[in-house]
Amino acid sequence: MSKIQELQSKIAEAQLGGGQVRIDSQHKKGKLTARERLTLLLDEGSFEEIGMFVHNRNRGMTTDQEQFPGDGVVTGYGTVNGRLVYVFSQDFTVYGGSLSEPHARKICRIMDLAMENGAPSSA
Repeated sequence: MSKIQELQSKIAEAQLGGGQVRIDSQHKKGKLTARERLTLLLDEGSFEEIGMFVHNRNRGMTTDQEQFPGDGVVTGYGTVNGRLVYVFSQDFTVYGGSLSEPHARKICRIMDLAMENGAPSSA
């Protein structure tokens, strides 16, 4: 497998959040995923994700602990009506959207970037 194929595979995995079964469960409840909510909020094609491959640090603490890229929150920036905004969307398909240290750091990083660039941030 080439490096490009490996990266594309990891991106596809990260974009599934907690997996297709959990995504389907959200849809059955009439709810959208974190990425679907961001797609509706932001101008088409403007979203740039930050921290897609961040993992929870609890690996190995329990035998049933699953690891998901992104650690339950999608963070990044894009535009709304052409204006730059920084956003985060908590992903219920990963740990029920529970907050962990890496998850919180991603949110804080987005808020810091918004302040540095004079742009609004939104959850």
